[in-house]
Amino acid sequence: MVQIEQLAARTPAVSVDEILKGFYPSPRFGEVSFDSYRPDPSQPSQAAAVKALSGFADGVGADDGGGLFKKFFAKKPATRAGIYLDGGFGVGKTHLLASLWHAAPGPKAFGTFVEYTNLVGALSFRKTVEALSHYKLVCIDEFELDDPGDTVLMSRLMRELADAGVKLAATSNTLPGSLGEGRFAAVDFQREIQVLADQFDVVRIDGEDFRHRGLPAAPAPLKNDELKHRMHAEFDGKTVAVDDFGGLIHHLAGVHPSRYRQLISGIDGVVWRDVETITEQAVALRFVVLADRLYDKDVPILASGVPFDKLFTEDMMSGGYMKKYFRAVSRLTALAREGQNHEPA
Repeated sequence: MVQIEQLAARTPAVSVDEILKGFYPSPRFGEVSFDSYRPDPSQPSQAAAVKALSGFADGVGADDGGGLFKKFFAKKPATRAGIYLDGGFGVGKTHLLASLWHAAPGPKAFGTFVEYTNLVGALSFRKTVEALSHYKLVCIDEFELDDPGDTVLMSRLMRELADAGVKLAATSNTLPGSLGEGRFAAVDFQREIQVLADQFDVVRIDGEDFRHRGLPAAPAPLKNDELKHRMHAEFDGKTVAVDDFGGLIHHLAGVHPSRYRQLISGIDGVVWRDVETITEQAVALRFVVLADRLYDKDVPILASGVPFDKLFTEDMMSGGYMKKYFRAVSRLTALAREGQNHEPA
């Protein structure tokens, strides 16, 4: 038996506390640690990064207490307010960032760049600052530079949090189609976020980039008359969200992206009928957020219609938001392979 629901029928109402409780590493990184990271012996920067982040973790919360005397006369902390990991895909930046989060005392937050910008959109900038200023550590995965407005917003947020004594940690997000020349390196970081440059220690992580060969091949979509049979075979005893793709796309416009984590709560698999190429940028960017949340929870997908490597237009895949779309296609493809072929995502 399969319990069938619809994402398009869900409109989660989420409080501020519930949203903030969602800022923790995804299940993929729920139990990682510095010890479980395996540095490549041929890439000494990886072992150096473990040492740097471990030392940074020791400094989180170290300035708490002591009153005004300690504040004015204590020695300057050995570490800066923030640490920034620069490197390509597949070198373990998220693993290390999550390890830092697990090692540090709370309260603390872990989320992607997009999740924080969505948080500001849901709460307002000032309320977000007020909420996070009480945290000891804020981790920002996949810091992005493709939207100047969001970059300025996050720069201001990070500056105010640093002024409040919050430790910050961030990772970069490299363009899949521009490895090397398109790398979000320290010089880019310092240029784009000048007010924060002197507050961050930049740690470079080198290594083999497992995505340098391009996107994996998407599995052939199923036929509509196959979906029901495959759903019962793959998801027996589980809860599955079954939606017409067009209806789901329309519904997402009315649900704030900060609630997408709650939108898919309790869902073990998704089935999408008649997937079609998304042609509007705003719609595509919303769907990228849903793809990220599904990947975070490792929710397998069965789908009919166009394959996921045709989900976005060619202009989108080569435009200013290309890294978001490449990531989404890669993740959705992995989840479709898991759903159809039992390949781990």
